[in-house]
Amino acid sequence: MSPDDGIRPFRLDTSEEALTDLRRRITATRWPTRELVADRSQGVQLATVQELARYWTTEYDWRACEARLNALPQYTTEIDGVTIHFIHVRSPHEDALPLIMTHGWPGSVVELLGVVGPLTDPTAHGGRPEDAFHLVLPSLPGYGFSGEPAEPGWDSARMARAWAQLMNRLGYPRYVAQGGDVGASVTDAMGRQAPDGLVGIHVNLLAAAIGLKDQLPAKSEPERAAHEALTAFTTDGFGYFLEQTTRPQTIGYSLLDSPVGLAAWMLDHDTDSYYKISRAFVDGEPVGGLSRDTVVDNITLYWLTGTGASSARWYWEFGRFQAAADAAGQPPPPVAVPVGFTAFPGEIWAAPRSWAETVYPGLAYFNEVDRGGHFAAWEEPELFAAEVRAAFRPLRQP
Repeated sequence: MSPDDGIRPFRLDTSEEALTDLRRRITATRWPTRELVADRSQGVQLATVQELARYWTTEYDWRACEARLNALPQYTTEIDGVTIHFIHVRSPHEDALPLIMTHGWPGSVVELLGVVGPLTDPTAHGGRPEDAFHLVLPSLPGYGFSGEPAEPGWDSARMARAWAQLMNRLGYPRYVAQGGDVGASVTDAMGRQAPDGLVGIHVNLLAAAIGLKDQLPAKSEPERAAHEALTAFTTDGFGYFLEQTTRPQTIGYSLLDSPVGLAAWMLDHDTDSYYKISRAFVDGEPVGGLSRDTVVDNITLYWLTGTGASSARWYWEFGRFQAAADAAGQPPPPVAVPVGFTAFPGEIWAAPRSWAETVYPGLAYFNEVDRGGHFAAWEEPELFAAEVRAAFRPLRQP
């Protein structure tokens, strides 16, 4: 890769002034009184956020995350008028399968760092040489080190087209794609667009379930449990989703002005991951990769890049896309490549096989694992990597 390809090396160099200002703002936080309940039903708990803030200002070292990122090959390139940042790690095994993985909200490339080694160098992590991937980890437009779209219209379909262009620009004529959360929506769109070169996708969130709720089976116990979980999310767990779908600019003022406000907003995502993250701070007992350092790494990245508002705007795009689709009454085009799906038990709604098959007829790979939640790659990187290997193993040879 060279500047002739429109691809430029990227290196992170955070000013000390920015870090000093961050600590000053955290210290100056005006705190609300404690919630009046013993759980998260009123929101992110005061003890959790105060301990996060204490750690952030007294023990945390952003420079360690900066060094971790700078140790990986990072680049930027312009696609459709937006600067796209991406990490590109080629496997030591030259016949590796190229894989583009997409993060979600409130995540970033930070949530995927734990799988870089297992996926690109499987022999060092209990895998086989033939399971290796050349790995491309882009930052979504408006997220992290990517640029902000200057116009509406950057929905999942447009991001999917940008990713196909990125893989073509990197010289990969044959590749696979994976995603969770927003990344699952983008990866789903890639599968439906079926660009030249894409031979399969894997997702770990059944994003389409929100729009297809009335069409999903509810006969078996797992199906009923999934319906209950989805209903719980859409009635009592999606305050962030509703606000960002309708008024991302409004919440953006708080997210850009208060580090603690940003942190609390990002933690209030789903019950399973919230309690795991809270345990890491309050009890000093991290679950898998959801440690104090990596959680604060991710929040700090959002703060330093000032992307609280721009990242939220994807939800506004999603809301309008969904409304237009509902008004048209036409189903989306079918996915034209093999689909793999892994159900992690702590997911917001752990989709049973029948749900995955409803969304993806002819599902090529399905597995239910015994641990992990919404941030599966972050929380359980080795297990997650094993699932990605298994899902794409049949697609290795043309």
